[in-house]
Amino acid sequence: MTLLMTWPEAGPDTVVRRTSDPAEIAAALAPIGVRFEQWPVREDVPADADSDTVFAAYRAEIDKLNAEEGFRTVDVVALHPDGSPEWPAKAAAARQKFLAEHTHDDDDEVRFFVAGAGIFYLHVDGEVHAVYCEKGDLLGVPRGTTHWFDMGTSPAFTAIRFFHEEDGWIGNFTGSPIADRFPDFDEIHSGYAGAAGATGSAA
Repeated sequence: MTLLMTWPEAGPDTVVRRTSDPAEIAAALAPIGVRFEQWPVREDVPADADSDTVFAAYRAEIDKLNAEEGFRTVDVVALHPDGSPEWPAKAAAARQKFLAEHTHDDDDEVRFFVAGAGIFYLHVDGEVHAVYCEKGDLLGVPRGTTHWFDMGTSPAFTAIRFFHEEDGWIGNFTGSPIADRFPDFDEIHSGYAGAAGATGSAA
C-alpha cells in the first residue's frame, strides 16, 4: 500500500491529496525536492535477509544510485519482531528516536525499503505529506527538510540507507509537537487512509 496523503499543517481534518499511484506520488513530491521511485522487488530475498544478501540482490540499483548521487556510505538497517522479552522495549526505543520533527543539516535522508513499511512525514510550505513506503519504494528527503518518521508500535522492516557523509544519521530536533496532531503509522496502516477521502488529488 504505497500511499501519499497531504494535509494542511494545522491538522488532518482536511485531506488535500490522497493517492496510491506511484507516478502521482513522484510528481507531487518533486516540487519540494523529494525523490520517489520504485525499484524491482526481489521476491526471493527474505524479509529478514542479512546485509550481504540484500546488497547482492540490489547491487545494480545501488551502484546506479551511487554513480548518480555520489554516496560514500551504504548500509542496511532492519527491525523485525524476534519474540524475545526485550523486543517491546527495543521496538519502542527505536521508534521514539525518529518520532519528533527534525531536520538534517549536512546530508539527505535516502531510504529504500527491501521489506516491510514505514511512513515519512514531510512538513513543507504549510503542508504535511505522509508518505507510506513499502517494499520496492525509495524515498530521498533533501537535507534541511523538516520531517519525522514512524515505523509503528511493532516495527517490521528492512531498508537500505544511503549517506553522503560518513557520520551517518544526525538529527536536529525542532521541539515542535506537530507530529502529535497527525495520524501515526498504526492508524494509517490499519485503515485510516481508506476512510479519509477519495483516491486522487483534491483541492
